Amino acid sequence: MYYSGMRYGYGYGIDPMYILVILMAILCMIASARVSSVYRKYARVRSMSGLTGAQAAMEILRRNGINDVAVMHVPGNLTDHYDPRNKTVNLSDATYNSNSVAAVGVAAHECGHVLQHYNAYLPLQIRTAILPAASIGSKAGIPLLLLGMLLSLRPLITFGIMVFSLAVLFQVVTLPVEFNASHRALVMLEDYGILGHEEIADSRKVLTAAAMTYVASAASAVVQLLRLIMINNRRR
Repeated sequence: MYYSGMRYGYGYGIDPMYILVILMAILCMIASARVSSVYRKYARVRSMSGLTGAQAAMEILRRNGINDVAVMHVPGNLTDHYDPRNKTVNLSDATYNSNSVAAVGVAAHECGHVLQHYNAYLPLQIRTAILPAASIGSKAGIPLLLLGMLLSLRPLITFGIMVFSLAVLFQVVTLPVEFNASHRALVMLEDYGILGHEEIADSRKVLTAAAMTYVASAASAVVQLLRLIMINNRRR
């Protein structure tokens, strides 16, 4: 076993990429805990305008002349999202009726996605286009690869990696989409007088913490893909 491990440069058979995968998983958990902590902190800070998340979203849409997007209340905590299929900004329990700087920031972020959709923002178009394939890749990529290893079918292993890479691509393309939506949100909140200067800084902290969850997820997915490629190469 010692010789075999040294042969591949992983002394004692320890795979450093596997350790990195574990570290990335831990990073994702830390990022998730961080966004929850930051949101709870600024969810206790009432915005001076007194607007709720729902009211702020409606005002932003009105200011941009968007009349065919509805603002809806959905259950859950931080389940906020924009659905371009039925043109709805869906705000969670923690956002819809809350007038905190955190809630207003999150609502504005979702409106940022609305503007991306209406302005044909290229990264969003790419993400939307690959979503069906990425969904399949996230579910079927690893099982196909493992089945290929079990049956010693190299083409199936390679196909599994290719399918999984679509899910990774989706994660990477998501980064500019999310960062751009947050930038749009902060600019609109300030320009429209919905939040004051200090409140903008607080809202930025919430959106930045949320963005870090996407960064951690993308980094984790890339590391996992690289590990699968290395495993496949070693099997050759």
